Amino acid sequence: MKPEEKIKFAKTLSGIFDNFAQSQERPKDFARINIVFRPLPWHIFQGPGFYSEQYYDYSPWDPYRQGIHRLSYKEDIFVVENFGFSNKERLAGSGRRPELLDSLDLNSLERRCGCAMYFKEETTGHYIGHVEPGKACIVPRDGKLTYLVSEVEVNEQSWVSRDRGFDPKTDEVRWGSEHGPLKFKRVADFSEMVTSEWIDGTKE
Repeated sequence: MKPEEKIKFAKTLSGIFDNFAQSQERPKDFARINIVFRPLPWHIFQGPGFYSEQYYDYSPWDPYRQGIHRLSYKEDIFVVENFGFSNKERLAGSGRRPELLDSLDLNSLERRCGCAMYFKEETTGHYIGHVEPGKACIVPRDGKLTYLVSEVEVNEQSWVSRDRGFDPKTDEVRWGSEHGPLKFKRVADFSEMVTSEWIDGTKE
């Protein structure tokens, strides 16, 4: 994969996305949510990575989902790996306050097997991603184990996503949006942080 392709994808992910319009049009079906993908300092993975969080707009310091991600590549696929980590409370809000990432405990990072997202560029600048195959991304919910099916479409302007949990034995849906995908617009851009040096550790 060419370096410029890696840079373009990483820039596309980097930013803050808000589903304000959707929440206004259908307030009974959709709460207002923010998704943040912020590039991490290169030294954390000795390569490109991200911190992510999702939170309700009224509670930016209390995200309901946080992640650490390493970006890697497999032929023509962009792989966004997922890692669990400790001290999540201390990192809450790092999407907008990156200095809080200084408290990230690198020794606590633990890869979430089966939970990587695989993205491909379907049309120019438009990427479609799915959780890696195998039904191996296990998510406990309401005292039961489910496997995650996650779908994402992202480009320079928007982010569309849908997460659902399925019963491992019956493949029946156990949780997730009953009203379709969440539709976000980009409201902030961190793409200036993505450089060829950040991608591969070499000077431009």
